[in-house]
Amino acid sequence: MRHNYLFAAMALALSLTGCRQQPASSASQEAWIDHAEEVATYQLLSTAADLEDSLMMPRTRWSGYETAFLEKQLEHKINEDSIHANPPKELLGQRRLCSVYDWTSGFFPGSLWLAYELTGNDSLKAQAIRFTNKLNPVRKQTNTHDVGFMVNCSYGNALRLAPNDTIKEVLIETADNLYARFNPAIGCIRSWDFGAWNFPVIIDNMMNLELLFKASKLSGDRKYRDAAVRHAQTTLKNHFRPDYTCYHVVSYNNDGTVERKQTHQGKNDESAWARGQAWAVYGYTLCYKETQDTAFLQQAVHVADMIMNRVKTTDCIPYWDFDAPVASDTPRDASAAAVIASAFIDLAGFVPEGQKYSDYALRILQSLSGKDYLAEKGENEGFILMHSTGSLPHGSEIDVPLNYADYYYLEALIKYLKQ
Repeated sequence: MRHNYLFAAMALALSLTGCRQQPASSASQEAWIDHAEEVATYQLLSTAADLEDSLMMPRTRWSGYETAFLEKQLEHKINEDSIHANPPKELLGQRRLCSVYDWTSGFFPGSLWLAYELTGNDSLKAQAIRFTNKLNPVRKQTNTHDVGFMVNCSYGNALRLAPNDTIKEVLIETADNLYARFNPAIGCIRSWDFGAWNFPVIIDNMMNLELLFKASKLSGDRKYRDAAVRHAQTTLKNHFRPDYTCYHVVSYNNDGTVERKQTHQGKNDESAWARGQAWAVYGYTLCYKETQDTAFLQQAVHVADMIMNRVKTTDCIPYWDFDAPVASDTPRDASAAAVIASAFIDLAGFVPEGQKYSDYALRILQSLSGKDYLAEKGENEGFILMHSTGSLPHGSEIDVPLNYADYYYLEALIKYLKQ
């Protein structure tokens, strides 16, 4: 694999005070936002043109790994059966596509919608409609909690930006399938249908609650909202450590007691997987926004403060796991940074000390909009951001672009401009 030597100087000279923001004039701020919009528009429209007649969606870029590198980051020997096979050499560096049933399938249509909202470019709107319509079969999918990502990011944004009579039906039908995965005895929505867990719930699932809140508003039925609130309450009780870092996976017994707590994509069971912490602060900020329950707000604040304390990189872009050994080739996760920025901008409006979260989000956005992370037009296989990490323990998507990094980056930019 291509190790990330781009950040060698930063990694070897970390600031003890964490990331720093360079002061910028209003003119220079406007320039970097304009450039980000230009790059996003070019990349998204180019990719849409490439895939216009395809039923597939862009997910990432094919990458490989060296087992010794994975073991260095994980600080233990790995079972070869637990990692994905390296792709054929001819695929390395090429765009990797996914089907509409992949958990990430809604992010590209969603990015098209957000870029349209950001720019008003009607070509983006036309492609957003085209790619959103490709996801229509997902409304029948019942075997995953990720329908929230898949449908809310696509059809949910369509409802805001180009409403029509069919969108409401799609969102409610999909919410019904998500609601069917809620177990009242446990108080959670089941995340996965694979693995040896009895009833696995991942912190990522907090992100899919937005679909349930939306369905309650659209249908007038409180059952969706009540399930979302119960899930958030149970997760708050069981997913978090005393320092407000969270476990990735908590599996429950049928009576609601905890079977086990562990990781699936982090360094180890007790580490703070970066994107998991991002899902947590976003999820509880969202839950407070929807319910005004101060317990959710307090949790969001605690997690946000933990993130600001734990991320020690000079540019605010976290390493793939907060507990990863820091070296010149330790991968960053731009996707986690983008999610954090989006959450922090919302959180800033809910608390008296909100300026610190807004300032932190701006530092992230300026870093992501700089040359180290923002792609050049026509490069990066059509993706907007570089340097995200999917699942390092599985040798999957290490130091690559990811479609959900692009989505939350654009979402954060829009929120920043609307402050």
